[in-house]
Amino acid sequence: MMRNQFEGFYYKHQKNGRTLVVIAGRAKDHAFIQVATDGGAHIVRYPPLAYAAAGSMTRIDASTFSPDGITLSIQRPELTMSGRIDYNGLTPLPGDIMGPFRFLPMQCRHTVVSLRHHLSGGVWIGGEYLDFTGGIGYIEGDSGRSFPRFYTWIHCGDLPKDSTVVAAVADIPLAGLRFTGCIAVVRTAGKQYRLATYNGVKIVRCGEREIVLQQKKLRLMINVDSRPGHTLLAPVRGRMTREIRECIACRARFRFYAGDVLLLDAFSERASFERDGGGL
Repeated sequence: MMRNQFEGFYYKHQKNGRTLVVIAGRAKDHAFIQVATDGGAHIVRYPPLAYAAAGSMTRIDASTFSPDGITLSIQRPELTMSGRIDYNGLTPLPGDIMGPFRFLPMQCRHTVVSLRHHLSGGVWIGGEYLDFTGGIGYIEGDSGRSFPRFYTWIHCGDLPKDSTVVAAVADIPLAGLRFTGCIAVVRTAGKQYRLATYNGVKIVRCGEREIVLQQKKLRLMINVDSRPGHTLLAPVRGRMTREIRECIACRARFRFYAGDVLLLDAFSERASFERDGGGL
């Protein structure tokens, strides 16, 4: 049992307009697997001893999770799910997304395991088979005590030129002070660009439908047409007691400039978006 701590990894899978999100982790008093599809969400709880980790592999009961893929075996009244999805061609970051903040006592630590990778395999949910062979995936993780009291997060990986955008703006408590922090990565045409508080990013706007970030000559503009989404659970002092809502697939437009040069201008119907806790 952990003392007021949680940890979890977020695995996203998309193909032909279908989305599957699986969140696997442990909290202070239990382990959990959360599953969200286009049709709804399920939360499955397990006793703490059902969770085991060795290296990059995590096991929760009969299901396993790693950067190489996930195997799901869930037989519960609320959810029956089985199958395997393999990952290949992972795209990691060149350094920790937290930058120098990784050395500080943060309320919540974030990691990006892979911005974009290829999928093979599929899963049965109830009597329906979801085939993700040829699709694309994304992996990130969080650990610490609690999610930020206010935050906005968006991810999209099905953009032209194998482009991916992930951005988060959040209220950050640190050493008795509070500030609004930001981490964002844009990958397009084989290059990665990072916008972050520790790199001097300016949060120009962050609302329910728009995020605008400026860092020297780099400018990221995101417009979101989000729906209410599915109810999932997030940690508060190590316990999964906070209800949040994630729209796992919504319409969004992404524009990214380096000075006057437009590096990316694309729409997607499959962006994932969360905004919780009020205004920033």
